[in-house]
Amino acid sequence: MTRVFQPQRLDVRAFAEEGAELTGDARIADLPRLAQEARGQGADRPVHWHAEGELVNPKHVQPEIWLHLDADTVLPMTCQRCLEPLDVPLRVERSFRFVADEETAAAQDDEAEEDLLALSRAFDLPALVEDELLMEVPVVPRHEVCPVQVQLSAADAEFEEEGPAENPFAVLKGLKNGPH
Repeated sequence: MTRVFQPQRLDVRAFAEEGAELTGDARIADLPRLAQEARGQGADRPVHWHAEGELVNPKHVQPEIWLHLDADTVLPMTCQRCLEPLDVPLRVERSFRFVADEETAAAQDDEAEEDLLALSRAFDLPALVEDELLMEVPVVPRHEVCPVQVQLSAADAEFEEEGPAENPFAVLKGLKNGPH
């Protein structure tokens, strides 16, 4: 009999032991931190995710517990170069190895090439999906080629340009030598 797993309270060990899979769809509005990045735009845009559990070396005394995650969405943002709307595709493909607790994860983190998480019987999979998508958000979103001409300089038409500025060292030299 196949168990039914709940993404918000996932028993990771049981999920991996069964080699189970979960697929989900959410909206950007369902993931509040991701929605905040979109600044209220695209709340109904879909977020798709798929998770698979895997038990590596199941006959070993301490088998490895893995979770493989794929997630994607398109986040509406503002181009920081032209200030026009920009759709940023976000895609995550990561695998996580679960260890006994936070202390073990911290101790093994420097040597491990994979991402480590603490094992839980009530793991919040949607929160992991949101965390991973947030890490894919660009710091400075911008178009490859902006759809409008970008003004790269600023000038004030009313600004009167004066002649060349006097060299401050020449002024100092004049003060040093005194009046002639």
